Amino acid sequence: MELREIPKFIVDKGVEKGATDVAAAVVNCESRMIRFSNSKVSISKSYSKAYVSIYLMMKNRRAAISISDLNEKSLIEAVERAIKTAKITPPADVYAPLPSGPFRYDETLLAPSSVSLDPSLLTGYVDEAIEGALEQGVKKVAGSLTATNAEFFLATSSNVSASQTSSALEVSVRAFTSDVASGHSVSVARNEKDFNPRLAGREAAEIAKAALNPAPGEPGTYRALLGPLVFADLVNQVGVLSSAFYVDAGQSFLVDKLGHEVASQKFTLIDDPTIPNSPGSRAFDDEGLPTRRNVIVEKGVLKTYLHNTTTAKKFGVESTSNAGYIVPTPWNLIVEPGNRPYETLLSEIDHGIYVTNDWYLRYQNYRSGDFSTIPRDGMFLVEKGEIARSIRELRISDNMIRVFSNIIDLSRERKWIKWWEVEVPTYTPYALIEDLKFTKSTI
Repeated sequence: MELREIPKFIVDKGVEKGATDVAAAVVNCESRMIRFSNSKVSISKSYSKAYVSIYLMMKNRRAAISISDLNEKSLIEAVERAIKTAKITPPADVYAPLPSGPFRYDETLLAPSSVSLDPSLLTGYVDEAIEGALEQGVKKVAGSLTATNAEFFLATSSNVSASQTSSALEVSVRAFTSDVASGHSVSVARNEKDFNPRLAGREAAEIAKAALNPAPGEPGTYRALLGPLVFADLVNQVGVLSSAFYVDAGQSFLVDKLGHEVASQKFTLIDDPTIPNSPGSRAFDDEGLPTRRNVIVEKGVLKTYLHNTTTAKKFGVESTSNAGYIVPTPWNLIVEPGNRPYETLLSEIDHGIYVTNDWYLRYQNYRSGDFSTIPRDGMFLVEKGEIARSIRELRISDNMIRVFSNIIDLSRERKWIKWWEVEVPTYTPYALIEDLKFTKSTI
């Protein structure tokens, strides 16, 4: 059986066995990952992965499973297992049938998309990233590059049949001038034309050079400039936790905030997968609805939660085309820019801190939004609008609503960010934040 035939096969079997609603999606990914360390390639591997996700409802009882064994016998067993699971699952509060198709999709979003997986070409991109860093005089360079081509086939019992391809080139570069002085940058693109590994290497090296000889930082409350890597991590939290699933579960700092101010008027956040050739572009969601542009936060006010059909019915609204069968999710987060360059924002810090990167963001309380994260790579004390020295051993410990409400301004420069700390592609500026709280780090 061909991969594109599997979704309809599963849908037919599910309906035959008594399901009221069935959706099945096959994802087939071909990718190559290249790791590099000590300024040379260390590992190059190709990966091939195909799996099917099955979502099945018996009225308001539902089940969702995924399998990677795609022979006919395994598919039938998976449908039977999903039926059994649904029958013993506690009923959901509401029953919302899958959206009735067929639907028309934006042809520009359905246009074929692919990148080369030729190892010699991809190694050339890695060489560009390494050269871009070494040209700036750093000691060593490390990181990874991934190239991916994916096919997506969807069918539902509500007359939906859809397919599309996607592709991605992602490089993450860390440059080192010492064991405690490093810089990090990325390049993320849907195609070769927009991919710039050399620039990522150069940016990482420039941060690493400035980060030489860091001294312990002093805990306190500072005016802070957050680089795109850090701010994208925080923006991802707003995007992901605007999911109606997390709001309904009480696991979001955006509970009961619809129509209320949750950020500075400088901050507008949009989920827009309808931008052709952007990293998170997508023609339809997992239920087959055509994707659309959704303004999540507009000038500081929370305008919508992200919905699939089930959460939409529960909240008394329409789907925002962000299914996720169980958990609605953002696809392509866009932060509206400010009007001034990064250098001007830096000049407005009399005594503060510039953070270029972070990792290990953790919540003390999802509902309140209390969190902490550890600055990584270059972090700098800023005096009278200029970088004074490199610092380390601090942790950002604050509250999400407070941080976004304290945005003073955003830069006009923006950058696409996606790496293992930032799962949803995010187009983000630098952010100038008032009174950001820093505590002593133990790492």
